[in-house]
Amino acid sequence: MACDICGQAGARIRRVSRTYGKGQDLLVIENIPMISCPHCGESYLTAETLHQIEKIKRERKQRSIERPVAVASYS
Repeated sequence: MACDICGQAGARIRRVSRTYGKGQDLLVIENIPMISCPHCGESYLTAETLHQIEKIKRERKQRSIERPVAVASYS
């Protein structure tokens, strides 16, 4: 796969988790496909992935399950 930033071949898809919101409105989305390039070091999400994330956020009540999660503060 070619990197959209530098154009070199070798970019790979990694699966990541991201958090959106905070407190009672916190939403964790797992297994998000992120493109990562070993040549230029950039990581980015495609437009299609960003649209899907927005859809998941809009439909959070129907698509999510509640799980307890440990939270630590960096201080």
